[in-house]
Amino acid sequence: MSSGFNFTGFYATWFDHLRHLIHQLSSTTTAAKENRSSTTDDLRHLVHTVMSHYSDYYHVKSLAAERDPLSVFSAPWATSLERSLHWIAGWRPTTTFHLIYTESSILFESRIVDILHGLRTGDLGDLSPSQFCRVSELQCQTVEEENAITDELSEWQDNVSELIGTRTELTEKVEGLVSIIKKADDLRLRTVQKVVELLTPKQAVEFLIAAAELQFGVRGWGLNQDRERSNNRDGN
Repeated sequence: MSSGFNFTGFYATWFDHLRHLIHQLSSTTTAAKENRSSTTDDLRHLVHTVMSHYSDYYHVKSLAAERDPLSVFSAPWATSLERSLHWIAGWRPTTTFHLIYTESSILFESRIVDILHGLRTGDLGDLSPSQFCRVSELQCQTVEEENAITDELSEWQDNVSELIGTRTELTEKVEGLVSIIKKADDLRLRTVQKVVELLTPKQAVEFLIAAAELQFGVRGWGLNQDRERSNNRDGN
């Protein structure tokens, strides 16, 4: 059994558990709106649990990359649609900021009357100037790191293309891909962790739900497309 196949199995289980955790977040948020039975500590605990789940994912992926970097880079666990959107075997870290700004704008517009009357909603539509400043600073730092890793991958690809035909050297170069994959995944995880840290527990819950729903939506659409493509091939 290949390491790529092992990770694919792990991902399926991990993804199912992520759905369960996000359902917990949504249920807790709903309960808080209805009767405020959930405390800040409850929300903080759930956020910590979800972040630990993401950390586990990247830890196992790191081990899989060490065993078979080419398999992990090709991301066999992902759908064709997901792979078309990938940046080094995963989502672009800067996607985090597009999500924050989009969710904040949507919620701000829906609560604008309350906000103009001085009522604080405490959600992502109610980010403080200080929070916006920190998000902007983090975005700039993330863009720089993302670009640096992209340049490193480009250099790696150029070096490998020059070694076609020399099997031993090519094998050694392929092993260098492990470092690039790990750097990309480390940036992905650190970006989410830093964003969550600068949000309130309520805002962090809303952010994690939005991020997961985006992930669920893209994967669901991708699975449907792959299924239709497979059916069309079988029909022909």
